[in-house]
Amino acid sequence: MPAILHYGFRPFFFLGASYAAIALPIWLWIYTSGGVLGGPFEGMAWHAHEMVFGYLGAVIAGFVLTAVPNWTGRLPLSGLPLLGLVSLWLIGRIGCAFVTSPAVAMGMDLAFPIVLAASVWREVAAGGNWRNAPVAGMLTLLALSNLAHHLEAVGTLPDGYAIRIALGTVAMLITLIGGRIVPSFTRNWLVKQGPTSLPAQFGILDKAALASTALAVISWMFAAETAVSSWLLMTSGTLLAVRVARWQGWQTWREPIVLVLHLGYAWLAVSMLLLGLSTVTEVVPTSAAVHALTAGAIGTMTLAVMTRASLGHTGRQMKADLWTQAIYVAVTVGALLRVAAPFATDTYLTLLMAGGILWTFAFALFAARYAPILWRYRK
Repeated sequence: MPAILHYGFRPFFFLGASYAAIALPIWLWIYTSGGVLGGPFEGMAWHAHEMVFGYLGAVIAGFVLTAVPNWTGRLPLSGLPLLGLVSLWLIGRIGCAFVTSPAVAMGMDLAFPIVLAASVWREVAAGGNWRNAPVAGMLTLLALSNLAHHLEAVGTLPDGYAIRIALGTVAMLITLIGGRIVPSFTRNWLVKQGPTSLPAQFGILDKAALASTALAVISWMFAAETAVSSWLLMTSGTLLAVRVARWQGWQTWREPIVLVLHLGYAWLAVSMLLLGLSTVTEVVPTSAAVHALTAGAIGTMTLAVMTRASLGHTGRQMKADLWTQAIYVAVTVGALLRVAAPFATDTYLTLLMAGGILWTFAFALFAARYAPILWRYRK
């Protein structure tokens, strides 16, 4: 069996990063030139769809397919079944870019998330690991939001809900899974450094942060422009900020592969605050708030997990080399510039392009640097 098909993270991390590095420049070309693709989505809708269900869908698949065997004690998806799932993802990207028939494109695109969700539900049920059923449920919700976005494109459903549902679901995934791995990996690293303050244990504040974030994202999904949604989002952002501050991230400044996890979670807190503020004041543009979540929290956290999992699951030292550190710097600065762009009307396009180039570079560099790790067995 070739190495690339040995474990789910190998093909999906490589393809997700490569696609991010391709799809974003295509969007910048569409935005600046008025160019069009032949698929069922117009420019902005295609950009949103492919960032959420294309690049991010692949990364989530890679993470979940790698984590599920650890949760259930069952064998991972590999070989021909994994190749089949990868093929479904590729077919979906072709359909969304080039197939003019909305119904055909929708069928091509939905096969991947439906099969992925069904596979995870099967593993959770077979392993009796119902503690992780919420993750399978969120994959199902992502598949449904993908369907809803196709229906929005043909006017069957009102615009705006599908992407918010998808992004809200991903925000909850980061809240839940990030809330497990960030303090855990930080604690493990700090213990090795000798006597020091360790991340706070899970407690009442963490439960309040999880509950407030769940309420906030549900409200944002379906009633984004209301005062209730605004206050829930700002409450969530505040509690998430306090939560990540209690994990002692400042002590990990000497270890970028741990520090970047804190940075990704901090972006989540900032995005919730900005989303809440964007509803009650015009000072904070909605575009800036949304990109704090997408380019910031999602972009940073995906690269943080991808680099760490790729090294750890191939038996390599858990250390960020200079190339990996450059990935972290590029995605961070790229996200900052993208979030800043809507605030600077005179230099909006310059900041937009600069942020897009740096963010693209981060994912292209991951694909180049980690290709030998993902495509070959370690000698």
